[in-house]
Amino acid sequence: MTITLVRHGEVEEAYHRCYNGHNDIALSAKGREEAKVLADQLTPNTFDALYYSDLKRTTQTAKLINQKLKIKNPRSTQKLREKSWGRHEGMTFDAIVSQEAFIYEDFLQWINALDGEPYPQYIHRIKTFFTQTLPQTGYNNVLVITHAGVIRVLMHILQEISVEAAFSINFPYSAYTTLESETWEFGEIREAGEIVCV
Repeated sequence: MTITLVRHGEVEEAYHRCYNGHNDIALSAKGREEAKVLADQLTPNTFDALYYSDLKRTTQTAKLINQKLKIKNPRSTQKLREKSWGRHEGMTFDAIVSQEAFIYEDFLQWINALDGEPYPQYIHRIKTFFTQTLPQTGYNNVLVITHAGVIRVLMHILQEISVEAAFSINFPYSAYTTLESETWEFGEIREAGEIVCV
């Protein structure tokens, strides 16, 4: 199975560098344009299925891309949502530090100190979707539109790198990569509009 992983388009600037989680925020005008550009880079009649997070920013990205690709029966799912940050949703790192009694010691300590979905549960949700749910569908070529955190957690699981190392990988808005599930190898990360010489 080949899986093309896409991060949703850009959101409004007020939400940049925030722990957005389940905040149901929309794409910015630039994000909508990025999705259209990305649609032009993806080959029509290639994908057997389209799965996307049910949050607005991914739903909008999926609909804009699928206007061109016309993948039949696209499916939204909560399983592809970003991690919930509970009371910390929509906040920046600096805002959290100024409000909370705890301080940053290391990456895992920080992630586990924040509110919302427990991190082991988040990792299990992503692992189950990609290593069990998707392979059981029988599809050969799947387009998945989700969030940067989901893609980075998948990199952590499949490439056997630390969570901190995975989250240090830059995965911009409207970037995409391919994953060959037989070997669990990721392709290069490409941005919408990027010209790649083959």
